[in-house]
Amino acid sequence: MSEYLSGLLRYRPPVGWWDILDILIVSILIYEFLKLIRGTRAVQMAVGSMLIVMLFYVSRLAPLQTLNWMIRNMLVYVAFAAIVIFQSDIRRALAHFGQAPFFRYFNRQEAANETVEEVVVAATMLSSQNVGAIIAIEREIGLRNYIESGIPLDSTLTYDLLVTIFQIGSPLHDGAVIIQEGRVAAAACFLPLTVNPRVSRELGTRHRAAIGLTEESDAVAVVVSEETGLISLALDGRIERGLSGDQLRERLRSLVLLRRSGRKNVGARSYDV
Repeated sequence: MSEYLSGLLRYRPPVGWWDILDILIVSILIYEFLKLIRGTRAVQMAVGSMLIVMLFYVSRLAPLQTLNWMIRNMLVYVAFAAIVIFQSDIRRALAHFGQAPFFRYFNRQEAANETVEEVVVAATMLSSQNVGAIIAIEREIGLRNYIESGIPLDSTLTYDLLVTIFQIGSPLHDGAVIIQEGRVAAAACFLPLTVNPRVSRELGTRHRAAIGLTEESDAVAVVVSEETGLISLALDGRIERGLSGDQLRERLRSLVLLRRSGRKNVGARSYDV
């Protein structure tokens, strides 16, 4: 054993940039793994696995052939047992890994498509029920100040959730829902009312709030009228009324998926104020 260790110490290959990069990547992966399992039952499993690995290498260095044979034959069964016992933690880890910045770029378009579809379905359902609603979608300019004015949710975006929030009698019915990064960030949010004198007097508080928000940010606001059930879209301080579900889908896709080019295209359409 002493000869083996002395041989390792004598053989010291030069450290290059690839070695440094290799160490850095492994360190980041270990750090993210430890951060992910912190406070979960997987911590005990990780500690036990580390002990088994240490025993395995000790048994290789020392003349512990029986222990080494037992660990080698046990590792396969331990791996299968870990997969079965911690399947939920493994799913969560893979989902977390898929949200890393490198992969988030590829998932962005799919997430934006889902956002558009959920908002369109919710708006058409609320329109058919004549239930008033205002849904703001954050784009480049942050809406943190308005999010903090409401009730934080940080929930997965679904049309069911949006429809439930705006049902009459719901404590979150009044105010706006703000969508941030494909999630429902907050509900019952207060938005600034427009003071533009050119805005039609037919428009109610929700429409004026949607216009006011889009005057101060590049957000997109979808409004459903409680009186008429009409769906409207506000952008850049202007509002287009009487949209169908397909028209709303087309507008939102051009704005959320193709932010800058879409903004020019939609901005060129006629809006009623």
